[in-house]
Amino acid sequence: MLRDNINTAVKEAMKAKDERKLSTLRMVNSTIKNADIEARGQGKPPLGDTELLSLLQKMIKQRQESVELYDKGGRAELADQERAEIAVIQAYLPQQMSDDEVKAAISVVITETGAAGIKDMGKVIGALKAKYAGQMDFGKASGMVKAALAG
Repeated sequence: MLRDNINTAVKEAMKAKDERKLSTLRMVNSTIKNADIEARGQGKPPLGDTELLSLLQKMIKQRQESVELYDKGGRAELADQERAEIAVIQAYLPQQMSDDEVKAAISVVITETGAAGIKDMGKVIGALKAKYAGQMDFGKASGMVKAALAG
């Protein structure tokens, strides 16, 4: 489904002659194909939507790191280019949860899994990833889970 949306958007960007969107979507498609090839080499099927969401989040995180470096280096034009790519990629992610929504989801999952301490952190993160893939930043969420399990 997500692949189809991206491929349709590539065609629309071509018709609209939107070079920035077109080049970003082609890069996304290339990254997806490379990940599929890698999965096939390991005997796995092509990536599903959940894995694709994770891949898109990784791409966004890489661009955010680049923006920071470009801003520090005084390269505003390159930082703006990365921000434009982030905006295009984010359009294919589900709406991100607010911090309050993430905290509520964490408490529900902790209750559901019966997590009692830090040793259960992996179980909680795994359940969150299964339920909320693409909807939260798991780097931030893991800190919240750790705090909830420790407190």
